[in-house]
Amino acid sequence: SQQGCDPFAQTQRSKLQHRRARINQQINKEMRMRAGAENLFRATSNHKVKETVALELSYVNSNLQLLKEELEELNSSVDVYQNESESISVPMIPLGLKETKELDLVVPLKDFIREHYGEESVPFEKEIKEFMELRQAMRTPSRNEAGLELLMEYYNQLHFLDSRFFPPTRTLGVFFHWYDSLTGVPSHQRALAFEKGSVLFNLGALHTQIGARQDRATLPGLNQAIDAFQKAAGAFNYLKENFSNAPSLDMSAASLNMLVRLMVAQVQECVFEKMTLLRAQNDFLARLQLAQEAARVEDVYSLVHQTMTQPHVKDYVPFSWTTMVHVKSEHFKALSHYFAAIALCDCPVASESELPEQEKAFMQFHVTMPEGPSLRVLLQDPEERRKLGKAHLKKAIMKHEEAMRIHGLCKILRKMDILQEVLSFAHKRSLSKYSEIDHEEDFFETGDAPDVHPKTHQKPEIKPPNFSQVKVTDLFHRLGPLSVFSAKNKWYPARRVHLRRGENGFGFTLRGDSPVLIAGVIPGGCAAEAGLKEGDYIVSVNGKDCKWSKHAEVVQLLKSTGEEGVDIGVITLQGSEGPKAVDKKVAGMSSGMLKSNKENSRKSLMNSKSASTLLVWSKKSKRSKKSTYSGVPFSAVGDNEAMY
Repeated sequence: SQQGCDPFAQTQRSKLQHRRARINQQINKEMRMRAGAENLFRATSNHKVKETVALELSYVNSNLQLLKEELEELNSSVDVYQNESESISVPMIPLGLKETKELDLVVPLKDFIREHYGEESVPFEKEIKEFMELRQAMRTPSRNEAGLELLMEYYNQLHFLDSRFFPPTRTLGVFFHWYDSLTGVPSHQRALAFEKGSVLFNLGALHTQIGARQDRATLPGLNQAIDAFQKAAGAFNYLKENFSNAPSLDMSAASLNMLVRLMVAQVQECVFEKMTLLRAQNDFLARLQLAQEAARVEDVYSLVHQTMTQPHVKDYVPFSWTTMVHVKSEHFKALSHYFAAIALCDCPVASESELPEQEKAFMQFHVTMPEGPSLRVLLQDPEERRKLGKAHLKKAIMKHEEAMRIHGLCKILRKMDILQEVLSFAHKRSLSKYSEIDHEEDFFETGDAPDVHPKTHQKPEIKPPNFSQVKVTDLFHRLGPLSVFSAKNKWYPARRVHLRRGENGFGFTLRGDSPVLIAGVIPGGCAAEAGLKEGDYIVSVNGKDCKWSKHAEVVQLLKSTGEEGVDIGVITLQGSEGPKAVDKKVAGMSSGMLKSNKENSRKSLMNSKSASTLLVWSKKSKRSKKSTYSGVPFSAVGDNEAMY
């Protein structure tokens, strides 16, 4: 079975996760104290008590503030997640995993197996234990493919658990507790959708950690980082589109929207890095392209910064994240102007044959046309190129300085040497270029360079999770095929019927597999007299469990009975006695719960067989015509049922 990481192995990252868990518990305690104090404050009319409680409340609130700041500092220690290579890469923002509390489902599951399925629960102890171990393991997934598979496996098992044990009308009565990834505030809910959503969130968070740890100075590292951040965006986006009413802020639509945008921006940044790695730097067109890629990165980071400073998100996102995103948008704006200047000043003037292509590229390069001579003249005149290049550098230097100023405002970022190094290196590079092309006799005022038009050659993809890549077997498949034996179906207790074969056979028609359905009962035949009804499912023959048996197997068991007859166990679905009432949908949970609205469409796909067995009989029309050993010729029966 799958294993989580050893939670006691003291890697940097697990120490971090331990500290998160500790802070989460303290926040939990302080919040309980605050709730108690607030209740007392509201309830008492005694002035003295009110004063004391108000004092305690302010103390608890300042404690909570300190704890949240400590947690923010943890969320900002992005350097722990970066790779150890020598080369400098700008740090990326990873997310910490959501923590959850222990959960014991043994008693509720056993009760449900007894009450709903009418089975002894002891034989299912092994399956329940296996499920509980899987939940325990997925709390500490390793930061690699195996960890991702572990989360997927648990998510897929939850899908089966939902179908088996969570009827639409009630819950199991257990609470799922999860802590907010960014604030550490605990939330709990009875809806299994909250558990599913939290696992999905952690799938996204784990992708961010895998992305942040790649060595982006190499091409394989960059490609893996791009893949990881695209999959993170996909997980958060899937969560946003398929789950609603989450009780915790990190899973609100506003937060998820912000996280999707952040991941897309990080992908875009990797695409820029990939270009700098792949392109021959000295080519005019390549440098224009780099400038446009940088402008595109600036564009997406500006959007993230806008999203992070919106009312519902602002107080909640760590200040260091907002600052870092702001710094990056200024930094890449500076780079777009720097590469524009380099293209103009360092590349040889175009030859006649190169001119048309360069002119075409340059026409779409600026947001607005630069002032001065026509493009053709500009591209062929070194002095005009130098002038425009100088204007671009002037803008680059202003933006570098702005990036460094914003960076200096955040004490957490100030501790991050890597970012500091990257910013000051880029700044110095632009300054030295400026002084290199600056002539003492320049009497003209350096103009204002227009901004570079953002353009990318690789648009980020949002890659939704591919749940089918991790194959799981329903742990509780012994309860029977889900098409019938699910939480939403109800059936009457199993009946044992003793049947003897008459000269015209048993007098019923059978249809379908797993479980086999009694599709018709001939009036006055043996089956009718024994009390079998149309719509009954055969669950056992002579004590052998037949819930999963194929049509032919059941027929074989029936055929092999002698004079003494056969014992058949059958069940009748409640609500199937009326015409075609098999698949009555029950109204959803109360809206206060996290609902997995579209999430259920996956479920209904897997459950749609429940309808097909009884209603859409033509589904099985490819079945070979079974032999009939009753007096009725086959043609009198439907094309896919056989008379016995």
